[in-house]
Amino acid sequence: MVKIQERGRGKFKPAQNYDVNEVRNILLEKIAEEMQLNTDEPDTYDPKELHYREDKANIVSLFCGAGGLDLGVELAGLDCVLGEEVTDVALKTKEHFNSIREKGIFHHVYSNDFFKEALETYRNNFPDTVYIHNSDIKKIKEFPKGDVVLGGFPCPGFSEAGPRLVDDPRNFLYVHFIRCLMQVRPKFFIAENVKGMLTLGKGEVFRQIKQDFEAAGYRVYHKLVDARDYGVPQIRERVFLIGVREDIDFVYQFPEPTHGDGLFLKPYVTLREAIGDLEKNPGDYYTGSYSTIYMSRNRKKSWEEQSFTIQASGRQAPIHPSGEPMKKVGKDQWIFADGEENNRRLSVKEIARIQTFPDWYEFSDGGNSKISKNGRLDKIYKQIGNAVPVQLARAIARPIAKWFYENMQEGE
Repeated sequence: MVKIQERGRGKFKPAQNYDVNEVRNILLEKIAEEMQLNTDEPDTYDPKELHYREDKANIVSLFCGAGGLDLGVELAGLDCVLGEEVTDVALKTKEHFNSIREKGIFHHVYSNDFFKEALETYRNNFPDTVYIHNSDIKKIKEFPKGDVVLGGFPCPGFSEAGPRLVDDPRNFLYVHFIRCLMQVRPKFFIAENVKGMLTLGKGEVFRQIKQDFEAAGYRVYHKLVDARDYGVPQIRERVFLIGVREDIDFVYQFPEPTHGDGLFLKPYVTLREAIGDLEKNPGDYYTGSYSTIYMSRNRKKSWEEQSFTIQASGRQAPIHPSGEPMKKVGKDQWIFADGEENNRRLSVKEIARIQTFPDWYEFSDGGNSKISKNGRLDKIYKQIGNAVPVQLARAIARPIAKWFYENMQEGE
């Protein structure tokens, strides 16, 4: 069997000695099952309510979450028209940014997710013209048309941080992304996922995923990138898959790092630069005790380093860099050298900065007063931790934005 009957974190742990042929057969079987899950229910959105722009590249966003990937792509489109410096200045305030949004080359038509609070956040920060669809992607019969499809399809089954099961049903939601591509035939797609998808099942899972995207009629380029190489104050490795429709004469090239230790690179952005001004006024943060699992390794970076990866959990948020470093006192055992009372988790405002959201970005906690403050905050931590860092998305999307800009100029 591909999984063994050994419990781990409430789920079965994966077997280590995968047979590649067995993995392939399981994947094909699960993909076929997933394709049959789509029902004949009528779509719950009205196509007449979709707003398209003939003068722009229209975007369809799947698994949109709070909108980190979407905002980054939008910024890339503005950069092509206005230049990065102008975009950066406008991004400082919501009013200024909204005054220039119409000048970009991208136009969001439709966004979909199943996470209600994340969609409320998306609605708070994107134009009213975007059709925001709170629906199970499996039940969408016909996807809206678009020039670009975006999506960071869910990844718990790939994550190296938890149980890694080849046949975890969450591994197969990407099939509906492909179903969208086959219906819509966009010029490009951008998909993002965790590093673990490259190694699950000895790499056979990723090979199958890439092959499926290619079978939909796309040349697929992929790369593992680290967000800190593109100005994000966080060590965060993620896989991007970029699809170019086969009939389009364009070779996508991943952008070279802009930050690092190299002679011609900008220095990495530090926590001090990113959140130093918030130390005395951090805003709300998750409170409570720290589990033995949490204290099994270092959770604290210094002011002059980049943050650990921001996770989709308030309880798992890294520790603020102030005070003394954590101290290792035994195997898988760390303590706060200056006492637990002198240490806290990073706040919502701080992790949003670390994920390079602008300060004006408004996150929704659902507003349910029956849920504890920690519970409401955790909904925001989850949204931010699941998001693609805005500045990383901006860098990844820029080559595609330039292609659209150049072709639009030629068409005039």
